Amino acid sequence: MISDRSEVTRMILTAKVGKGLKWADVAQKVGLSKEWVTAGCLGQMTFTKEQATTVGEIFELSDEAVAWLQIVPCKGSLPGAVPTDPLIYRWYEIVNVYGTTIKELIHEEFGDGIMSAIDFSMDIQRQPDPKGDRVNVILSGKFLPYKSY
Repeated sequence: MISDRSEVTRMILTAKVGKGLKWADVAQKVGLSKEWVTAGCLGQMTFTKEQATTVGEIFELSDEAVAWLQIVPCKGSLPGAVPTDPLIYRWYEIVNVYGTTIKELIHEEFGDGIMSAIDFSMDIQRQPDPKGDRVNVILSGKFLPYKSY
């Protein structure tokens, strides 16, 4: 019996590694972006029954695990103090919900390392939208692999 959503995440990650899958391939089968599907597989999003069934087939999950994928998760994958400034809090929320997804996708694409915050650039632009202007943020940091010694 599965006691919480984190157990399903561990099952998915174990199967992903065992099968040598890439998140982009999983996302293609689900029919959504790799960022969103990865976040869902890491326990940060709720899948529909159809999406959960597809994920279950890909990772060979039990019916019970597929049911857990359809339950609204307790979002936030990072522990720590919460900032109080509203704008900074929203960035904290983004990292708290998508941080493990960003980490997983960077490691999958580049290997074991970090994105530099020293050799780094950021571009913030207003993107007009009839439903309300959007904030477009581009973060670009040099990839720094861990070295062996």
